[in-house]
Amino acid sequence: MLLDRTGWTLIQHVHDRCLQVPGVSRVVVATDGAEIGSAVKSFGGEVIETSPELPSGTDRVAAACERLGLSDDHYIVNVQGDEPELDPKHVSQLFELLENHPDCAAATLATRHVHVDSEGSFRDRNRVKVILDERGRALLFTREPVPSSPVGQIPAAGWLQHLGIYGFRPDSLRQFTRLPVGGLESQERLEQLRLLESGLEIRVGEVSGAMPGIDTEEDYERFVEKTLQMREDARSK
Repeated sequence: MLLDRTGWTLIQHVHDRCLQVPGVSRVVVATDGAEIGSAVKSFGGEVIETSPELPSGTDRVAAACERLGLSDDHYIVNVQGDEPELDPKHVSQLFELLENHPDCAAATLATRHVHVDSEGSFRDRNRVKVILDERGRALLFTREPVPSSPVGQIPAAGWLQHLGIYGFRPDSLRQFTRLPVGGLESQERLEQLRLLESGLEIRVGEVSGAMPGIDTEEDYERFVEKTLQMREDARSK
């Protein structure tokens, strides 16, 4: 979060993207340490420091919302701090899902892969897959390569890769913190399964594509090179 070879820390890039979402009234960084908090304050961002003992990112968001005293007519989108190329329109889509489906506890996004060259990602356990019902509700999140054809290949309709961005209502966040960790969540290490295992609804919106987050040094190198090139192109116009 504190890498700054573009002239901005990574967390500032993400914060700036969130400010570009139409209609967003407030952007707050929830962190478990003073170092990131100081970095955010240095560029004028708002920070809520939460306990480092919290077991998941969703618990951290819930704790921050409790501190902020948000009423139940608010919607909250949890954006990971390693998503500097987040599309602001995707955040807007989550707000729309929450607005249009008042019975859902949460909303999230997925992108469809249909090409043969996605075979590697299909079998990559770091690429989370999601299975939907016909109404767009999540049935399962898993790291396993599903659904697959009888010979273990990608089906003709492709597969949906889950994108780790969530929309919540304050009440669903409070529910989340009170729910027990289920067997599937423990096995898959995917906290969103806690909601499904407790019978709560997650709506999933499909988007045409999304830029990857910064998970490795190579990812950051790519981002730095792209950002600096864009600045150079802008200066040369």
